[in-house]
Amino acid sequence: MRVLFASMATVGHTYPLIPLAVAARAAGHEVHFAVGEEMHPVLGKLGLRPFRPGLVFGEIYAEDIAQDLERLLPDLVVGGWAVPEVVSEARRRGFPAVWHGFGRMFPDGVGLVRPEGGRHVDICPPSLQDPAFLAQDRIPLRPVPFSPPGEVPVRTAGKMVYLTLGTAFGTRELLAEAVVGLGKLSDVQVVVAAPRVVLTDLPPNVTVHPWLPQAEVLRYADVVVHHGGSGTMLGALTAGVPQVVLPQGADQFANADALVAAGAAVRPHAFSAGPIADCARLLLVTGQYREAAGHLAREIRHMPSPEEVADRLADVV
Repeated sequence: MRVLFASMATVGHTYPLIPLAVAARAAGHEVHFAVGEEMHPVLGKLGLRPFRPGLVFGEIYAEDIAQDLERLLPDLVVGGWAVPEVVSEARRRGFPAVWHGFGRMFPDGVGLVRPEGGRHVDICPPSLQDPAFLAQDRIPLRPVPFSPPGEVPVRTAGKMVYLTLGTAFGTRELLAEAVVGLGKLSDVQVVVAAPRVVLTDLPPNVTVHPWLPQAEVLRYADVVVHHGGSGTMLGALTAGVPQVVLPQGADQFANADALVAAGAAVRPHAFSAGPIADCARLLLVTGQYREAAGHLAREIRHMPSPEEVADRLADVV
């Protein structure tokens, strides 16, 4: 089959689609990927035939994708939740199409159009998913954290805390507060991913990196402190790591609420150095949060793999 994937051109929206796209290619399907050029280097190395539809840079509109639908004549279109007009235009022209989620179904009012109707590839474990969304026609898919390969910092202390505020909403001020607080934890190495942010006067146990292979770092972390983004949330859960959540915008508040309700995360009462450090310390010394995260990790492991779902794509068509 010829399968066309489409996504908004950001890490948080493109990376969740990559495992299924790679599995589809490995299963012998011809895969193309419509997305803005920022994502092309990573996708090209994976053999996913990336291209920029129309004049798109971020979101893809109907007029951007129409010509490419007729050029490629795909047997199946897999559209990310953030590019709803791709799925709508594909259906209007008679091409089979499914949605592909990036985490929990996001609430109204976060700046994205909620995808309606049809089947959804759902990478969120059911116990964490929005209960109202579970009634939809879903294709469960195990979330597989993706990041380009890179070097993981060498462990220098008994425990490792990974800190990231993502690429969209994190501020230098909040990152600096978290660094000050986490830097006071004893026998703890703090590894920070901070693209486009420069921090000075770092505590001796803190290292800041412009980029890290997050999927690998999460496997070594004892606690993750982050913004509540779907990719980091699911990546940490896949590794069974408890989380401190500092939501800033979009779907992050709903994600944080769901994680706290599941017992796998805590949220500080104030986003300042002391409360953030107290939360991280609590997770490091209290086993119940790691147990809850481990329960979700086991649930994720029992979800169908990308290879299993790729083998059933013809049935979807």
